[in-house]
Amino acid sequence: MVHYGHSNQLRQARAMGDYLIVGVHTDEEIAKHKGPPVFAQEERYKMVQAIKWVDEVIPAAPYVTTLETLDKYNCDFCVHGNDITLTVDGRDTYEEVKEAGRYRECKRTQGVSTTDLVGRMLLVTKAHHSSQEMFSEYRKYADSFGKCPGGRNPWTGVSQFLQTSQKIIQFASGKEPQPGETVIYVAGAFDLFHIGHVDFLEKVHKLADRPYVIAGLHFDQEVNRYKGKNYPIMNLHERTLSVLACRYVSEVVIGAPYSVTAELLGHFKVDLVCHGKTEIVPDRDGADPYQEPKRRGIFHQIDSGSNLTTDLIVQRIIKNRLEYEARNQKKEAKELAFLEAMRQQEAQPEGEDE
Repeated sequence: MVHYGHSNQLRQARAMGDYLIVGVHTDEEIAKHKGPPVFAQEERYKMVQAIKWVDEVIPAAPYVTTLETLDKYNCDFCVHGNDITLTVDGRDTYEEVKEAGRYRECKRTQGVSTTDLVGRMLLVTKAHHSSQEMFSEYRKYADSFGKCPGGRNPWTGVSQFLQTSQKIIQFASGKEPQPGETVIYVAGAFDLFHIGHVDFLEKVHKLADRPYVIAGLHFDQEVNRYKGKNYPIMNLHERTLSVLACRYVSEVVIGAPYSVTAELLGHFKVDLVCHGKTEIVPDRDGADPYQEPKRRGIFHQIDSGSNLTTDLIVQRIIKNRLEYEARNQKKEAKELAFLEAMRQQEAQPEGEDE
């Protein structure tokens, strides 16, 4: 997947140098070393390119990073999170570059992992967002994580994401609309931020020579009202970071009103309001949420050209449910085995033979 945890890693990596090249693996490589990918390679290449700290994407990057790869793209060093990535046979994929001193590490984002998000999606069919049943299902899922001998894995186990003002400041552009810029407002859930969202925002961004795109994110309860089941998969805090990381977005309204009101349009001095081809669910009072911008003649419907929706991603997961559950358990077992080996190595008295 591509999620805000990855964006945060790329943000930190970019701050370590001047030009950030991101290597993205093929579906084949991921299936071999980790398990079935959630997003297809073409989707992932485009998603990564849309993250604002990325200067260049290298498609089909080798799973094991070698010095040869770094030299080929004229890179001084490579950066990875402070978790481990292992090859199919349990080796550290960064061994060679670490030994050569061309490896840097950044902090992993607490409270999110592909493994956790996959687990949340697998619960979609089980219960309702607001019910106690849903919470206990999730707790059961969270607690069952790390049933492997040796206890819970610190990287792919489930933990709660905690939003801070610092994190929002790090992700935000900090820029206000400038004279001559076209202020464009879009609103939605932007749940499990994916290629459909990226394609839509890219099209919106192209509507003006100097666009300033504001994305209004609805509250979790509002999203649940019009989406049902246990949507949203990601809470409002997580969705905020996902959208802020996108290069086509200048500002985010955290908890936007469902109906685009005259007050909102006046407050942000909005020139255009856009919506994709997805169904527009009426507000609680039965009104069209885009009534005001339509009345003013500033409403535009945009065809992103992508048919991917959050629902379709969840369907992909459920379809491969067993494969994903096996992937999560296998990945955790492999990481725990590596941790145990590291612990034993550290406990070994110096000078003793391997």
